[in-house]
Amino acid sequence: MYVRLLMIAASLFLLAACSSQEEQGPSYTTEKDFYEAAQRQLKSRQWELAIENLQALEANFPFGTYAEQAQLELIYAYYRNFEHEASSAAADRFIRLHPQHRNVDYAYYMKGLASFTEGSGMFERFLPTDLTQRDPGSARQSFAYFSQLLARYPKSQYAPDARKRMIYLRNLLARYEIHVANYYLKRGAYVAAANRGRYVVENFQQTPAVPDALAVMVQSYDLLEMKELGDNALKTLASNYPNHPALESGEFDYQYRSRLGERSWVSYATFGLFDKKEPPGFDSRELYNPEYLNRDINDPIESDQVADKERSWLNWITFGLVD
Repeated sequence: MYVRLLMIAASLFLLAACSSQEEQGPSYTTEKDFYEAAQRQLKSRQWELAIENLQALEANFPFGTYAEQAQLELIYAYYRNFEHEASSAAADRFIRLHPQHRNVDYAYYMKGLASFTEGSGMFERFLPTDLTQRDPGSARQSFAYFSQLLARYPKSQYAPDARKRMIYLRNLLARYEIHVANYYLKRGAYVAAANRGRYVVENFQQTPAVPDALAVMVQSYDLLEMKELGDNALKTLASNYPNHPALESGEFDYQYRSRLGERSWVSYATFGLFDKKEPPGFDSRELYNPEYLNRDINDPIESDQVADKERSWLNWITFGLVD
């Protein structure tokens, strides 16, 4: 009788233990177990679980076969989980520990990519947001990181995408300066507005913001009664951008900016999300940079396929995008 009761109790205990283990997830003991689990979770986009297993792998097997690869994939997992600061920190750590690693260029690239998308959450992904009006700190940092990648590894497989993103960031930073210049014009700070316009012309040549920078200079110098400087800016604008909205038959419409400042009740009620037919201040992006409506560059790391043991290092590091 007692033996039977003990057997029943033991069975119930084992069932409870198994149930508890299933709720907590399987227990991994070997380096290969951790790594293969992380690969499955990366493939199924279970970023948090992948991060946990990659961290556990490194903590338990810091000098193991998969240690370096796990560190690289941890950078990626953090990035995909919107933990951009953690991704950048993991990339910095890999660069510090493995400065001569054959795939260290990937870590430099991910530092730039993490800063590139830093601060973009669910709101920005699903609602129209003008990134050129946001704090440019992350954009400047991202530009610097991509520049570092190109300086150190100009022939890296990530170099072409880094250059494309740098062009995008340069255009974004130039447009930010125009937004600031428009703000100064509205506040009556004409010297500051003119300086911002000149800064764009001198430092962001060949960006779509240059026409508006010249228009800002023409308007500001006119209000400052600096005719010679205004005429020079107008001549440059008319000869290079004759279709600018502020020009009428080669003549500058000095009332153009003030009319564009008027907003409808719909614009006020929706905080500017709707009724954007007339942008505030000088903003000719629809003419000179129409692609600004599609503000995000497609993430080049969209494939999360995890291959078998026969994948090359190039295939591993690019998560199946190359090779």
